[in-house]
Amino acid sequence: MTDSVRVDKFLWSIRVYKTRSEAAEACRNGHVTVNGSSAKSSRDVKHGDTIKVRKGAVHYSWLVVQPVDKRQGAKLVEQYATDVTPQSELDKLAPPNEMIFLKREHGTGRPTKKERREIDRLLGDM
Repeated sequence: MTDSVRVDKFLWSIRVYKTRSEAAEACRNGHVTVNGSSAKSSRDVKHGDTIKVRKGAVHYSWLVVQPVDKRQGAKLVEQYATDVTPQSELDKLAPPNEMIFLKREHGTGRPTKKERREIDRLLGDM
């Protein structure tokens, strides 16, 4: 294998992105950092580098074990990158424990003052 590889190619090869162009687009938009600094798609990564990727509200982190430029099977990814994403970031993916659905019948109009107080009390208990 090689000593270093482009960050977009590496992210594609460890299956963070489905295509290399998606990985390059993420780099262009500033969603990828290598060792704490923003990375262009042409930036090389090597053994020991930390890559952080923002996808939605979650910031994923990987530690480069061995640079690779060919797409790997899902079972082989662990040989090339270690997922070091903190549990607090992964918890953002879980849906909230309590969900309240408020539904008013069609045609009932706006809530009265009393109904509004009940709604506020119900939502305030969360």
